[in-house]
Formats: sequence, structure tokens, C-alpha cells
Amino acid sequence: MRTPHPVRAGRRVMADCDPVTNSPIQTATATLHTNRGDIKVALFGNHAPKTVANFVGLAQGTKEYSTQNASGGPSGPFYDGAVFHRVIRGFMIQGGDPTGTGRGGPGYKFADEFHPELQFDRPYLLAMANAGPGTNGSQFFITVGPTPHLNRRHTIFGEVTDAESQRVVEVISTTATDGNDRPTDPVVIESITIT
Repeated sequence: MRTPHPVRAGRRVMADCDPVTNSPIQTATATLHTNRGDIKVALFGNHAPKTVANFVGLAQGTKEYSTQNASGGPSGPFYDGAVFHRVIRGFMIQGGDPTGTGRGGPGYKFADEFHPELQFDRPYLLAMANAGPGTNGSQFFITVGPTPHLNRRHTIFGEVTDAESQRVVEVISTTATDGNDRPTDPVVIESITIT
């Protein structure tokens, strides 16, 4: 499940409303508590409802999955204890694989959700990693720069909007890595809270 490069989104939409429905794009906030600091992400449930529901369900442990979670269990919060297993400076940080290898997932796949207002035109976008169309599972990435080549290849479903969280993403994105883009000092997702 290697993503050649992370995704970015077009116009800034976090606090905006959808021009067609006039409903807020952000429907929830996810806080990734990592051993490098917290990353708060606005989740775009009105533009990627299935993807946000999947992420929230896995984070809270309310969505069923058929593999072991990052803590080695068959149920409960899926991401707790997972690492950012792939970090490419200037591009993205990738996590969400319970095995930490880049090959793991929840044991199911689901379809992409592309919204015309969400483009990889800026940094700090949260998107699904995949192995091709319709292969989303649990892995995700956060971009650290514009990545327009990812448009309509990866579902954008959130954005890191506050400066402190963006700083944490930058710190992670510049961590030392080995020849496989794996951090030499593990970057761990200790837990995720949804508000």
C-alpha cells in the first residue's frame, strides 16, 4: 500500500461551507496524540462521508475489522500504537497500518470519494493511502506541500489547520529515516480522540 506521493487539496475549505448545500464541510475534529505532539485535523464529513465514518469508526474502535489492530488485539481502537511507517521530507507522512510495514489494513477495502472542492493544492491535507482505485482501508497520509499529481487518486478527507499541529507534522516530516523512508526513531500514534 505504498503511495507514490501524498495528496493535497485545492482551495482552503476548513471553515467554509459547501456552496451547493451551504452545510459546513468540517463535521468533526480528530486529534492524533503522538509521541511527537498532538495533531488536530478537521474532518470533512460532508465531502467524504464514507471515508470519515471509516476513519472515526476505526479510531474509536466502533467499526468492525478482521485483522489485528496496532495493539495486537481483535477489537477496540484500531490505530492506538500504530506508527508513521513512511516519511518523505517535503512530501508526506504516512500511517494507519497496524503492522507498521505499509502492507497492513483492516481486512476490507472501500471506494474512493473525490469532491471537486478538495484538491491537493496546499500542505497539511489528510488523505487515504491506497494501492489503486477502490483499495482504501486504514492507511492515511498528511501532505507537507502541494501534490497536484495525487488529485483524483487519493481521497482527501481532512486538513491540519492550526499552527501548532502543523509544526508537529513538520517535525515528523523531517525526522531521520532509513532507505525505506521509515523513521529511525519510531513516531507512534498513541491514541486518537474525536470531537
